[in-house]
Amino acid sequence: MKVRTAIVGLVAATFSLVALAQAPIVIKFSHVVAADTPKGKASEFFAKKAAELTKGKAKVEVYANSALYKDKEEMEALQLGAVQMLAPSLAKFGPLGVKEFEAFDFPYIFDDTADLHKITQGPIGAGMLAKLEPKGIKGLAFWDNGFKSFSANTPIKAPADLKGKKLRIQSSKVLEEQIRSVGGLPQVMAFSEVYQALQTGVVDGTENPISNLYTQKMHEVQKHLTLTNHGYLGYAVIVNKKFWDGLPADVRGQLEAAMKEATAYANKIAQEENDMSLEGVKKSGKTAVYVPTKEERLAFKKAMAPVHSKMADRVGKDLLQSIYKETGFDPNTL
Repeated sequence: MKVRTAIVGLVAATFSLVALAQAPIVIKFSHVVAADTPKGKASEFFAKKAAELTKGKAKVEVYANSALYKDKEEMEALQLGAVQMLAPSLAKFGPLGVKEFEAFDFPYIFDDTADLHKITQGPIGAGMLAKLEPKGIKGLAFWDNGFKSFSANTPIKAPADLKGKKLRIQSSKVLEEQIRSVGGLPQVMAFSEVYQALQTGVVDGTENPISNLYTQKMHEVQKHLTLTNHGYLGYAVIVNKKFWDGLPADVRGQLEAAMKEATAYANKIAQEENDMSLEGVKKSGKTAVYVPTKEERLAFKKAMAPVHSKMADRVGKDLLQSIYKETGFDPNTL
């Protein structure tokens, strides 16, 4: 009887181990924007591709729109292992102590995505991602969103039109200085709180890629949008380093391949999504869209140019110079 009981127990334990071995590795992927944004769509694409390439060994669960963690909470959650993967905006790494990432916040440092990709898809970008590792974070890729434009409830045709306005920004010392350079009052605020803050007048305006403005319905509470395209907003896809290094080598390689495909997809759709969102804003009839003239755009560039010299020491002058060399931008010749 004892032998029979032991055999039954052994068989049950074996089945349990088999079931455990077959259980997929769960990767919680949290982000703060809507599912129908470039980042939202790319994260879902990655989840699908990861399941396909790992043949079900890994399961990526995507939590959009701050469903799991708000943007003030998500980085700590990643470091503690409560969530395995994030795609925070690049401004989030400065407060973490990796100030080099705030180079992406410098106004007009990239004229277009071709300039941008010289950095994000080259050795400078790879070097920046590597600086995250001492923080327990592994950087996997850069994902595009787009270039930011100013919105408010009054027309914006010149830097002076932003004077005295409370403008929501992400937590970034460079962005704070950028807003001050045009006479605005920088207001650091979680992304999930912006719509209500605009609606109630807690802040007067904001800066966003058009896809973020539109999908969060901010255009419903902003009467004017000016396509300044003054700064870039993108993301770094990151994972908890301990978790990533602990993955089976074959699964990790398959996930890297899935991320490579997802990155190509993310960067392909980013401009398309922003273009469609701009059409949506226009069709809504709630927001007047203004395209600055060449002279008006230059006026914004000149007003913000001092940010580069004032904040150079924060991100490192050598890093800035290496970016200027790649992009051809020179704030001193405007």
